[in-house]
Amino acid sequence: MKLYTAQRAPSPRRVSMFLVEKNITGLELVFMDLNQGEHRSAYFLTKSPLAKVPALELDDGRVLTETRAICTYLEGLYPEPNLMGVDADERAFIEMADRRVELYLLGGIANSIRHTHPGLAVLEQPQFPDFGRSQGEKVRELAKWFDQLLQQQDWMAGDRFTIADITAFCALEFARGLMKFKPEEVGLHALAAWRERVNTRPSARA
Repeated sequence: MKLYTAQRAPSPRRVSMFLVEKNITGLELVFMDLNQGEHRSAYFLTKSPLAKVPALELDDGRVLTETRAICTYLEGLYPEPNLMGVDADERAFIEMADRRVELYLLGGIANSIRHTHPGLAVLEQPQFPDFGRSQGEKVRELAKWFDQLLQQQDWMAGDRFTIADITAFCALEFARGLMKFKPEEVGLHALAAWRERVNTRPSARA
């Protein structure tokens, strides 16, 4: 299989962390330079029509292009260690946690950065700075809810590390660098402690 990915972008990083957590090796990695527009090349559009990374090309030529779909496929091939739930009950609650993080936290962070950071102008035209700033404010408010959640449980989906923690970590690391948002600096101590726990895992260096 061949994985089209990009350095530093949060969604490709989610897959990279997932691979490390699952001890999956042997994929051919193809790094796309987003700033140079490689993801919009005619060649890549035949793989990913919406010009998105990551994209996983299967051995039969089919291509998966959404992060969650890629991870679901890999979880099926490599069921242990389990990161997405062992039965219908656990799978549903882990997916709920992961979707909350992806849609509300990562989505807001991405909108804020893409519309306010000058370095992202090449990827987001036109930029709408007021929208970006409002998204950043919503992210900071939402982070308080996640902090309260983590005062009651150790991990995003409950009592063990799952894909929801990977998504949240990649989202907040993206915000840490480009939004300058650091939970420990705004009194979100549970969220900061959770981040430190994840940061000690080998996959955090992926």
